Amino acid sequence: MDVNPVLVEVERSGFVESRHRGAAIGLAADGGVAFRAGETGAPIFPRSANKPLQAVAMLRGGLELGGELLALASGSHSGEDFHVEGVEKVLAGAGLGAGDLRCPESWPLDPATQQEAARTGGGASRLRMNCSGKHAAMLATCVTAGWPVDSYLDPGHPLQQAVREVVEELAGEPAAAVGVDGCGAPLFAVSIAGVARAFRALVLAEPGTHERRVADAMRTHPQWTSGTRREERQLMDAVPGLLVKCGAEGVDAFAFADGRAGVVKIDDGAMRARTPVTVALLRALGVHDGADRAALDELAAVEVRGGDAVVGAIRPAPGVFDRAV
Repeated sequence: MDVNPVLVEVERSGFVESRHRGAAIGLAADGGVAFRAGETGAPIFPRSANKPLQAVAMLRGGLELGGELLALASGSHSGEDFHVEGVEKVLAGAGLGAGDLRCPESWPLDPATQQEAARTGGGASRLRMNCSGKHAAMLATCVTAGWPVDSYLDPGHPLQQAVREVVEELAGEPAAAVGVDGCGAPLFAVSIAGVARAFRALVLAEPGTHERRVADAMRTHPQWTSGTRREERQLMDAVPGLLVKCGAEGVDAFAFADGRAGVVKIDDGAMRARTPVTVALLRALGVHDGADRAALDELAAVEVRGGDAVVGAIRPAPGVFDRAV
């Protein structure tokens, strides 16, 4: 594989002290490639960017969720109190409880919630883990479909086989590898081009279909797919109709309502590099007039601090996103 280009530079006091390489792809509204940087056909683990596709498989399996709870099942929540209440509601609806979850215990991702938990004597829990909404929905799907509950994370389980089928169908390519995600669920490797095709399929599906239901729930309730203070929520607030889902190890996937779509993968997995590249790719594909451009400007560069002052920024490498295919 050729070396991927530098997508992001970390500048401090006028000096570039770090660089992040990666790959990015942007699809036009007609599905053609409008932007490409780096190797876009090699398989990656999309990590949590797979969650909307997993949710489609669950709906096909009989899951009866909508609105906020479907968004929760499709996202990586921050462990805030309303997220936990939502997970408990999904579990209770299936006659299950927190003890049935097989995701690991975790502190909440939201810093304020984490600090409050520590202050009040709380700790890590399965309910606070960012994937607990997905796991609760997986369990609820198994109950509805009459599938085994205890083995729901086994790659050979009917649910996980259904997830693989959806991932391969929407990505338009076979899974190149099967792994285990950080939450313990099976993970299927496809290219970033395949992930972009999958997200495009979600937003272009007919209203009322499983794919469109997932896309609409996430776009209507972005605080349930991430959190009240997360960048994905800020992006969806800034660009009406935008669908965004991040994944660990530097992955972002998105789609505009008209079918334009894009995916970013940072080679070294640095999450700090992800959002500036995503904003640059959004702009390369064309952000419409209804977007909050000031909010996008804030997300396009992450502050680098020296003492109490801002002395630099993490920003897209110059010139990379000025060219189209």
